[in-house]
Amino acid sequence: MDILKTKVSRWWLVASLYITCVFYLLFQGGKTSFMVFMIVNVLLVYLILGRWSGVARTQGTRRLQHKGGTGESLPAGTRQEVKLQLRVPGIWPIPYVMVREKLVREGQGEMPFEIPFVPDLRRGGEISYLTPPLARGNYRFAPTVCSTWDIFGLFEHTGQFSSPGEFRVLPQTIAIRYWRQLNRGMKGPFSHAASSRSSKETTQLNGVREYHYGDRLSRVHWNATAKTGEWKSKEFEREALPRTVVILDRNEQAYPQGDRFELAVSVAASLFEHGIRRETAMGLVSVGDTAEGFSPRSTPAQRKVLMSHLVGVAADSPLPLYTALKQAGTLLAPGSFAVLITPQGGEETVKSMQWLERTGLVPCMIYITDDQAPGAASQDESWQRLIRSRGWPFYTVRHLQELPGQLEGGGVSAIGS
Repeated sequence: MDILKTKVSRWWLVASLYITCVFYLLFQGGKTSFMVFMIVNVLLVYLILGRWSGVARTQGTRRLQHKGGTGESLPAGTRQEVKLQLRVPGIWPIPYVMVREKLVREGQGEMPFEIPFVPDLRRGGEISYLTPPLARGNYRFAPTVCSTWDIFGLFEHTGQFSSPGEFRVLPQTIAIRYWRQLNRGMKGPFSHAASSRSSKETTQLNGVREYHYGDRLSRVHWNATAKTGEWKSKEFEREALPRTVVILDRNEQAYPQGDRFELAVSVAASLFEHGIRRETAMGLVSVGDTAEGFSPRSTPAQRKVLMSHLVGVAADSPLPLYTALKQAGTLLAPGSFAVLITPQGGEETVKSMQWLERTGLVPCMIYITDDQAPGAASQDESWQRLIRSRGWPFYTVRHLQELPGQLEGGGVSAIGS
């Protein structure tokens, strides 16, 4: 509304100036008044014709790049380079164009960008800018607004165009070379045989492998064989593959600081990267407004599904940890290795670990805590000692960089580090 009032007041200013020149010509007369009147008319025509400057029909395309390449996904903390190819139709002279972009993060607000652009002789050109380091989430670009002013700065002419520009920022991860507890889990209660090669296969397709002499025709993957020109066979999951379920605590009261939840999500994503890389069947239980679960699988497609969920996940569960676990009980298959990622301690956590064991799972806990001075995080260790006495693996993580050292260092002994 304020913009409309400003625009109307400026037109009144121009009209007042024109009327003044008319009276000056009528009552004063002479060459001077006539020349002033003609100049004002020329300038008025210029102002009116500015409406057809072509800015309203600006055309543009957007390209996204990072690290010298293109893609729809990039890791957290990466800067996205955005390039816009613009063209303004028409022939009316334009001194410059101000380009306004808005990068919208789903459910988290938007980031505005303003870049001036001087058209070349063909009324086109390219501009580029770099975003700040981006946090985890789904991003899209709002319609791009282009505007220009006349040489007097009185009137603004605007136009907009839309160009596809959606991408997602994956959670930050860290490489884990070795996790002793996961190797122990392979021989735990959810493993039926000594060797995965000699174990019974399931009917769940796990990918494509090279054809082995003696494979039955029913195992031949005909589509892959036709595409590659080489014999390919179907690969099925085996019962002896470990089943690991990551349980992400999303209780909104447990995360007074957003960076703690980001750390929890990054820990979960790092575990998925490590497990699926080692062909471990990985699953996820995530209880927010609704209980969401993903059955353990070791396929590359499972990684995409889990990462897609983690991109948009938020700490939005009104339920305490123990209540949330009971609500998601049907999503937890007995015999699985359950990794609980939570910032909560005390009786609530002990009850949750006991319930997981009673349900038939092998519980493990990764405790997300604040960055505190040494010893401050251990001010109440009674519940930690209880967990240690039950033999449940327990890890304390303050920074994502600590995760590999904690996991590679062992199981329960990592508590004291």
